[in-house]
Amino acid sequence: MENVVGDRVLIAVQAVNISRLSTHPVPTVPGTLIVVAGAGPKDSNGAGKSSFIASVTALLGDEQWRFASGAKAVSELLFNAELASGGGGKQWASADHGYIVGVFGPPGEQAADPEEERPSPDEEDGELFAMPAGGAITVWLRVNQEAPHLEIRWREGVHLAAAASEADRVARADEMWAALPKSAGRRDVVARDLTKVLYGDRVRCVSFLSTSVRSKVATNLLSQPLNEISPERVFEAIAALTGLDTELEQEREARRDEHAKRVRAAQAGDRLAEFEAESRALLTTFDRRDQARVRLAEALRCWRGRQARKLADAAAKDEALAAESVTYQEAAERAAEAVATVKAEIASLKDDTLDRKVSEARRELAALQARAAKLEADRAVAANSADELRGRIPALEETRRFADGRDVPAAEREVGESRLRLNEALKALGVADREAASAQAALDDAGRGPAAAQLNALSAAGLAATGLLDALDVAEQARDYARGNPAGSSAAAGPGGLELAGLRGWPNEHAVIVDAGQLETAAAALAGLPGSVLVSSAGVSVVGAFDGVATGREARIKAAEHRLNRAMDAQEAATQAVHSAEGAVAEAQRRLEGAQAAVRLAQIEERLAERRAKLAELTGALEEVTPKVAETERLAGSLDFRARTRDLEIERMEGRRQRHEAEREQALGQDRRVGGEREGLKLDALAADWGGTAEGAREWIGALAEEERPRGADEWWRMAERHFDQAQRDTFPEDDDEIPEELGFLLAERAGSTAREQATFAAVCGALASYLRGQEEYEKHQRRQIEAQIVSRQRDLAAADKGAEEAAQSTAVHRAALTAAIKARLTRVAEEFDKLDTGYGGYGATLEFPVPPPPADPEQRWQWRVTPKWKRGEGQGFVPYNRRANTALMDEKAVKLVCAAAIASSGGGHLCLVLDELGRNLGKEHRREAVALFRRIGETYGITVIGALQDDMEPYAIDACGQYIKLRRSSDAMPYNEPPVIIGHDQHAERVKALARYVERPAS
Repeated sequence: MENVVGDRVLIAVQAVNISRLSTHPVPTVPGTLIVVAGAGPKDSNGAGKSSFIASVTALLGDEQWRFASGAKAVSELLFNAELASGGGGKQWASADHGYIVGVFGPPGEQAADPEEERPSPDEEDGELFAMPAGGAITVWLRVNQEAPHLEIRWREGVHLAAAASEADRVARADEMWAALPKSAGRRDVVARDLTKVLYGDRVRCVSFLSTSVRSKVATNLLSQPLNEISPERVFEAIAALTGLDTELEQEREARRDEHAKRVRAAQAGDRLAEFEAESRALLTTFDRRDQARVRLAEALRCWRGRQARKLADAAAKDEALAAESVTYQEAAERAAEAVATVKAEIASLKDDTLDRKVSEARRELAALQARAAKLEADRAVAANSADELRGRIPALEETRRFADGRDVPAAEREVGESRLRLNEALKALGVADREAASAQAALDDAGRGPAAAQLNALSAAGLAATGLLDALDVAEQARDYARGNPAGSSAAAGPGGLELAGLRGWPNEHAVIVDAGQLETAAAALAGLPGSVLVSSAGVSVVGAFDGVATGREARIKAAEHRLNRAMDAQEAATQAVHSAEGAVAEAQRRLEGAQAAVRLAQIEERLAERRAKLAELTGALEEVTPKVAETERLAGSLDFRARTRDLEIERMEGRRQRHEAEREQALGQDRRVGGEREGLKLDALAADWGGTAEGAREWIGALAEEERPRGADEWWRMAERHFDQAQRDTFPEDDDEIPEELGFLLAERAGSTAREQATFAAVCGALASYLRGQEEYEKHQRRQIEAQIVSRQRDLAAADKGAEEAAQSTAVHRAALTAAIKARLTRVAEEFDKLDTGYGGYGATLEFPVPPPPADPEQRWQWRVTPKWKRGEGQGFVPYNRRANTALMDEKAVKLVCAAAIASSGGGHLCLVLDELGRNLGKEHRREAVALFRRIGETYGITVIGALQDDMEPYAIDACGQYIKLRRSSDAMPYNEPPVIIGHDQHAERVKALARYVERPAS
């Protein structure tokens, strides 16, 4: 929703709770000069002229109110009792909200005939005068003391607060605001959207207001002689009238942003340099430890060279011993050959046929025995399986008894039904629990206050009521007496005739006030609360009867306790029902398990029958194979006897075989001795220490530099020790407290002898390497962190530099665009200034506005200078405004310049120019001409000029203006104005006459 006012013009204004202004509607004649005069207690001051024209500027969206920031300054227009009159702070209350109402109609539309019948002020629609259908729209601005300071609503037609008195119009305004539809759906349009929604971001108002209603005041070109105003302030005035001051403020914000980004870039550079300096010492430590890792690696390489040399030397000696071992092995082989020869002779004596028969008989016997063993094993497995199945039957039979003859589907149905009953019981228990909680809450309510239960019962029945004691307001002079009187005294009487004295106790404590028309409904709602007292304009009614002592609180507490006891009994019964339902579910579950056990028992009996059949089959097969095994054993025994007889014949050959074997054993003994020596070399241990083969050690030594190859194991050791010591010093240069406990222990253990140092060298190197590895991850992480931080800070610096450069470019582009806009706007003002001057008795005028350099200080405003110039005669050149000239000419040019700025800012639409202290600086002989000039320019260009003036200007303005409004306030004791005097001088005077009876009606 945007531009709801459109091309309509302001035709009436009403202020409610705005300063001391009267609530009478004030018609306005568009497209002419409207002067606002005042009649205060002494002079025109104090009548509210500035507040009236300020409210008009707020209604028309003057951007000097800072709508984008919430327009908090508008709330300063609200009625302030302390400022309204001398004693206002005690007799009147300041307004926390008020209304500025404006009626907008089509331009040039005539009002209805004032003689036609119009709605009375008391009618509900609130319209004061007729308007063609669809022609007018009424805009309501609600001004709030607290945020949001402005809320906007509107409605088609004329809707002003109409009533017989000031107070009634204030109340009527609140009612009409509540009846107006919210302008943004569920919420109202607020200050930041006012100009866009109402006027489509078109400029509808420019103004010069005084300091009494605006903290920031632009230079008023009419408040002092024009030639006394500096070129800088002339530009500020034109900028305020044309909206350039906002754009200049944006340019200053851009320079501030550029400056801030340059400061951030410098700070980023300083932080980077500081971080690099702090990181340098840490990186030096990391480099020293990296060097220690290199030296430790070199120490381990030298230690590896020692191991390679020892392995290579041991391998060479092992090769010599291996050659000696070969000699003994050859002698053992010769003896073995002799043994083989003897064995061959022995073998030739053996009968191959007999051996084959013996072998065949043994194979057959083994096969039959294996078959018999397999059958026996299978039979044992089948017997065990049958025994296992038989063992499971008793437990299943015991469980099957729980089924009570039910099958599985029936048992499952019973389980489902029992669970449904359990759910119902649980629901009933929940209901009982809620009832118990409700009863307990009712008991607590009965104990909390005298009329709390009655008010709760009436609220639940939808009836509005209030406690009697809350509604009574005892006068200050009667309070002590009321406190001192006993209950039942007649010191004062309240509604329905109840005694005010002795207010505590029944019936006053339990009495509630209801509407007379709802008395019977309220009595029915309180039927459950005996002793309740209903008070209305129809009288007093006591509900119910007391169960005991005549006190409502005790009766309610007792009733609440009875209800709580019943609820607890019902809760206990529901709990028992839940326990019973849970037992039924457990019983149904056991029946289901019994039915399932019956099914499993049938399956086991079927499997048991299968096992028994298999066992019978295996027993038959075993009975068949047993005789065959016995026959085969007998045949094999006979053949064995024959073989033993033959073996006796070859025993003689065994002696020879034994002698040869002794020789072989002797040779093997020598070979074992050589093998022992080889084992003494511990070649495998050396190879394990080396981590490879001897050939690999030789290749490693062969790959060394020529000067390193001849080194012995001792020389390699000395070099490894030197490198380790240097690595230790690089790792722990000064503080021994940094040495880890394990490494310190190993360093202490290895001291004393070379053998101990060599024995612990690998361990101490491993401990140091482990420490360095642990530190390496930390150091790598720290290096990465430092590098990342440096990269990040460099990136931040680059980004800050780039941001500063982009901000500088953006500022330059913005400044160039703003320069073009300012020059275009000032050129437009100069053109209009020239048109007005030549059109109204002058010879031509212009503006000179050189482009100033931007300020170096980001907080300094970009100060432009505008020098008005005009011609003093036909064919003459332009003369600057600050040259000596007569006062009349200076005042005339000031008026034309103000109007030119207003015309240039209107954008072709209707514009309202609002001026405070109109003509204050004009000379007496020129005031009437200047005011008339304002009217002619306004009517020519369709500009509504509203000007507030002092007493000395009134005689000159009253005849020259298009409409005259006089605000009246006769005494300082009166906080509000009297009805204003309004006189219209043009063809739209009917709008003024339409409000005549409201203007003439004296304020109530």
